[in-house]
Amino acid sequence: MSKNEGVSSSTFEHSGWVYHLGTSSIKREYCHRRFLHIKGKYVMMYKRNPNEHPDAKPIRRGVVGHTLVMEELGSRKVNDGNLYILSFANRLDEEKKGEIACATAGEIRKWMEALEQAKKQAEYELSQSSNTRNKLSMENEINLRRHGRRRRVKQYANGLKRLINSKRGGEPLVRKSLSFGVSSKSVDFCEIDAADVIEEHEWKCVCALYGVRIFEDVSGNKGGKGVLVKAVTVMEVSPNFVFEVIMSLDRHQRYEWDALTSDLELVDSISESSDVVYGTYDSRYLSRLKCKRDFIFSRQWFCDQDGTYTILHFPAVHKKRPPKSGYRRTKINPSTWEIKKLSTPVPTNGSRCRVTQMLEVRSKGWSKWKANQSSKFEKTVPYALLSQVSGLKAYTNAKSTSSTALHKEVSSSIDEFEDDDEVADQFYDAISAYPSSSSSSSSSSSEDDDDDSDYDDAQHECKGQSMKQTVSCLDQKRNPDPDASDQLHPHASPVILGSSHFCGSMCEGKSETDTDCWMAPSGKGFMIRGKTYLKDGAKVAGGNPFLKLIAVDWFKINDPVSKVALHPKCLVQSEAGKKLPFVLVMNLQVPAKPNYSLVLYFAADKPVAKDSLLGRFIDETNGFRDSRFKLIPSIVEGYWMVKRAVGTKACLLGKAVSCNYLRQDNFLEIDVDIGSSSVARSVIGIVLGYVTSIVVDLAILLEGKEEEELPEYILGTVRLNRVRLESAVHLEN
Repeated sequence: MSKNEGVSSSTFEHSGWVYHLGTSSIKREYCHRRFLHIKGKYVMMYKRNPNEHPDAKPIRRGVVGHTLVMEELGSRKVNDGNLYILSFANRLDEEKKGEIACATAGEIRKWMEALEQAKKQAEYELSQSSNTRNKLSMENEINLRRHGRRRRVKQYANGLKRLINSKRGGEPLVRKSLSFGVSSKSVDFCEIDAADVIEEHEWKCVCALYGVRIFEDVSGNKGGKGVLVKAVTVMEVSPNFVFEVIMSLDRHQRYEWDALTSDLELVDSISESSDVVYGTYDSRYLSRLKCKRDFIFSRQWFCDQDGTYTILHFPAVHKKRPPKSGYRRTKINPSTWEIKKLSTPVPTNGSRCRVTQMLEVRSKGWSKWKANQSSKFEKTVPYALLSQVSGLKAYTNAKSTSSTALHKEVSSSIDEFEDDDEVADQFYDAISAYPSSSSSSSSSSSEDDDDDSDYDDAQHECKGQSMKQTVSCLDQKRNPDPDASDQLHPHASPVILGSSHFCGSMCEGKSETDTDCWMAPSGKGFMIRGKTYLKDGAKVAGGNPFLKLIAVDWFKINDPVSKVALHPKCLVQSEAGKKLPFVLVMNLQVPAKPNYSLVLYFAADKPVAKDSLLGRFIDETNGFRDSRFKLIPSIVEGYWMVKRAVGTKACLLGKAVSCNYLRQDNFLEIDVDIGSSSVARSVIGIVLGYVTSIVVDLAILLEGKEEEELPEYILGTVRLNRVRLESAVHLEN
């Protein structure tokens, strides 16, 4: 069939459930579950599945015009959950735009392909005749923007907006009272636990300031140029609210909690999760200085799978904001914000979060302040930055207190509109929120928790101890290396898996001082689910990897490459590779200019048992694989900002980025498209900027969901030691 014949068929159809995203008239984001149906060039949106309800009428209908442009925006936080976003726009009319979302990146890709097919259908009909052209020009293109609302709902919305404005600050409680209830069932790709890597930081509290504790890293970490300090507190509001306040550039709101910053202005929007901001310092705060100060910084932000927000601030320069007359340009201190949701007592059903601001300060000034308790330090920019946390805490407390009456007023007004379908759709027809404390736990050290949050980590026996004591406790508590012998064929003879028998383009390191190389560390630095995890949420230190890392390839390519294992020069296709019982090939596709591929080869010395968890993973469906394959990252050595960007949490790769699988012969290849997520692209961009000075550990494992699948065991590990981009070998597609 020719291309034109393919697109000219009007029988092409694609349908399914999606989430329709937008902003309501009261300036709140909504998330509606809708049934979308594509037939030919036409798109219909329903509230109910028309296949099950023949009388259902489409609430939106139109054609996919030839001017439609689409963009995959990656993962984004929506109602306490992560969804993959697909945006629509008309290149001739900026007002015609909208967004839909799905639970996985794979679903978004299918919708993109379906809409491209519909677009080709429209383009084909346009090319046939002028009559068709006129007909198409008269048809309405699909519009995913919010339609006008019914009068009763509009009156309600306007009244609610006036109520919010009159009370100033009730918005979080309005959202809480009208939002979808918290589900008691955990989202299957979310772990609300502490870090899955044992970190080397050792925090010591040096002072307390208005309910905020100030810590210093006394571990002797050499990753930065100065001293790493942080301010920590707990706030009785949702993480969403704190994130919005910190990100807001509104001067009136910022004046209420930030004593240092005068004005902030958006200079450039780089992507969905990064921008550049220009600002000035308040001259009253820095009155001792002889000139005014201004600054430029870049922001990058993302939301982890457990709902934790991270905001990174880097010093920057921008051509739109050259040095200004009368101002002295200041280079800001690199800093991060971390906003983590905490569990709350069931009777209160409120929202709590731990807010941490971390920054790097000059060693000389910090040491002098500690030694003499110098009052001059209290007039410096670092001190003012740390004080932002206490100002933010006071601001949020005031807002939540003043909103109590508003919560009661709104709750009583909701009863009048319970039977209104449109109102119910807007606030209740959304994805489930994250679980409460009954399904989560934490093993973080006591330095990271506020004094009034002890019960958040009460499920752990090691709670309340220092990091060294915690590691010691975990070593005593840790089960012996998980017996994974049942994963392999019991009667098969093992083969020798010496790395000297196999060759990759990246060399294996012999000592810790070697660079541009790989090594295979033990799994003791990673935390995995223990035998009793389903009962008490306890994690244990990992054991030795089950699969042996035998080689690593580091490729440079023009376009992302998949199915590396089928390449004639691939290790799997060699005579030695074909004799291996099983090889897990992990192809990490790194987006850059040019693109890179890091290919890891993990081998078993015996055939894998078919009825084992690993055997099921090898031969099961892609959906099963996406729900089980986890990666735990750890920056062992490197700049602290890179560590905060990468994080230390286990990530279900199939839920975070697009993963494709190839099962053939004696191998399974997993192609991980890091560029399929805007968040992952942003993080990998930071890592590549420091890649020659960092040491990265990665652990891969299969998530245990049933009691018989616990304790988990680590499939494989790799250490990448100060890799050089120029050492990558060119691979022809």
